[in-house]
Amino acid sequence: QVQLIESGGGLVQAGDSLQLSCTASGRTLLSSFGVGWFRQAPGKDREFVAAISWSGGRTFYADSVKGRFTISRDNGKNMVYLQMESLKTEDTAIYYCVSDPSAVGVVVATTDREWQDWGQGTQVTVSS
Repeated sequence: QVQLIESGGGLVQAGDSLQLSCTASGRTLLSSFGVGWFRQAPGKDREFVAAISWSGGRTFYADSVKGRFTISRDNGKNMVYLQMESLKTEDTAIYYCVSDPSAVGVVVATTDREWQDWGQGTQVTVSS
């Protein structure tokens, strides 16, 4: 099982930017896995945000964040990033880094049960 560690959450104002980071603990190489981000707002189900293939050649986004969020990875540093721009109050949620060896291919798995490994989450709060 992959242990994922998120960082970078915080409190920002609407319109601000924020970058989340995800890495794996120990000797686990994220380069073997597709990696994604889900989020869960209070009282709502977890929802897919973005994902990236193991090579970084394919990226996928939820319609709600397309054009504002960018997922990227640096396999040399064993890191995956989620750059969030033009943040809105509705982006407020706990953001989870996820990984799975088969969730990202020609298409991406967008339901949480299809992703094997989950981080503890990092809180993002966007104030108006």
